[in-house]
Amino acid sequence: MKVLVTGGLGFIGSHTVVELQNEGFEVVIIDNLSNSSEDVLKGITAITGKEPLFEKLDLREKALVQDFFKKHSDVTGVIHFAASKAVGESVEKPLLYYENNITTLVYLLEELQQKPEASFIFSSSCTVYGQAEKMPITEDAPVQQPMSPYGNTKKIGEEIIIDTAKATNINAILLRYFNPVGAHPTNEIGELPMGVPQNLVPFITQTGVGLRKELSVFGDDYPTPDGTAVRDYIHVVDLAKAHVIALQRLLNKKNLAKVETFNLGTGKGSSVLEVINSFEKVSDKKLPYVIKPRREGDITEAYANTDKANNVLGWKAELNLDEAMESAWKWEQKIRS
Repeated sequence: MKVLVTGGLGFIGSHTVVELQNEGFEVVIIDNLSNSSEDVLKGITAITGKEPLFEKLDLREKALVQDFFKKHSDVTGVIHFAASKAVGESVEKPLLYYENNITTLVYLLEELQQKPEASFIFSSSCTVYGQAEKMPITEDAPVQQPMSPYGNTKKIGEEIIIDTAKATNINAILLRYFNPVGAHPTNEIGELPMGVPQNLVPFITQTGVGLRKELSVFGDDYPTPDGTAVRDYIHVVDLAKAHVIALQRLLNKKNLAKVETFNLGTGKGSSVLEVINSFEKVSDKKLPYVIKPRREGDITEAYANTDKANNVLGWKAELNLDEAMESAWKWEQKIRS
């Protein structure tokens, strides 16, 4: 069974490729290396003992996408990660985000709809819920107008997939992630942010290793137990395993609808200060940080209700925050050594 993983050399993509290969899938990766490195192939190969096929390709080039599917006509499953994902950058460069995140999705679906049947797993986000009124967030929570072009591309992407599935032989699962963190326990692959990290954990580990002077904590006046914003931090290995289970669900025709949606999180919210405390515990280092004003667009709290993922998908997060922080710290030390 050949599976296409777009953005397969990125953070979540590479961990998912590992889990797919461990389950016996033949994997072909498309990545344009705009936010990743070809060196990640070595890490995947070291873990699994098998090098995945790799095509350096920009999915915005429609003719190249068509050529790819002619060459790999036996691809029937696609896990689609390839997308730009920095919220702040999307506000400054909205058209880049709409082109990169929407056009590429359309080109992929155009090829898949020509097949007798196809399975499509979409990398979505809890950003589609905005500031949900009730915690924890269920899949039935209303989708809000997103606060950034990035978030809007996820919302629009979901709508495109739903409309396309109705009219074609494509079956799809939308996976709404909460906050992926950590690295593979082998220390062969992990998060490789380009430039200044947009996410909390790599900023913490870069500060811990001395690359950054201090961590900025944006807001300590939220209506939360310690005043800092609360998120659901899920270990990337747990997240990767969910993609394999979702794909197998479609391939085995266990899905109950043409398009299904699942939240992927731990079901537990952790504040920024709790994440810092976890890092200090596993690293035995004191982390320098300063409190700054809240950032525009940041929400107070977001954590998942995982009942549907646990009971319907048959997946559960196994690893905790300390394990995620310890793996992220080991990875940071490795790439700086």
